Amino acid sequence: MATRVYFEEGKSSVFAAAIDWPGWCRRAKSRDAALEALLDYQGRYAAVLSMPFKPGTFEVVGAVPGNATTDFGAPDRDTPWDDEAITSQDLKRQVAVLVDCWTYFDGVVDAAPATLTKGPRGGGRDRDGIVSHVQEAERHYCSKLGMRVPPRTPWVEQRAVVTTALLAGSPNGAWPSRYSLRRLAWHVLDHAWEIEDKSV
Repeated sequence: MATRVYFEEGKSSVFAAAIDWPGWCRRAKSRDAALEALLDYQGRYAAVLSMPFKPGTFEVVGAVPGNATTDFGAPDRDTPWDDEAITSQDLKRQVAVLVDCWTYFDGVVDAAPATLTKGPRGGGRDRDGIVSHVQEAERHYCSKLGMRVPPRTPWVEQRAVVTTALLAGSPNGAWPSRYSLRRLAWHVLDHAWEIEDKSV
């Protein structure tokens, strides 16, 4: 069975993202390079999941134009494919993928040193700074799901709000369920891999 992939194309970078596997999304300078990066991360993504993962070949279904956020480094566009109906079973599966991403992130954080390797110019957050950033970003994402989470809400409670909203189909949300799942999973997983890569 093929894995549906689309491109989000900015002026200086392109994301390749798997529509039905939240979090499997990589960026590069061109379509071909982004697709190659996505394939390169297949094994790394598989290690995150607690469910069977047999992605098969890629089926590129199309592209959407990106924006400044795309070029900054984050996928920021929903797609025509997000308007497709999603079955209750597949919604539960995709929410379970998001939970796997959270679990993986927590494990990476627990194993990581407090001080991480910096970039060539000395930039970049340390471990706790990344954790705070991810938690706060997810709190803001909740508004896109039609839910409000007060500041300083414990993370376990915040995550429960996210999963409850997603499983209900986010009826008051501004983001389609499929896009919400991809954006949330990509963000937490991208930072989990960042921490891993900067822990060596």
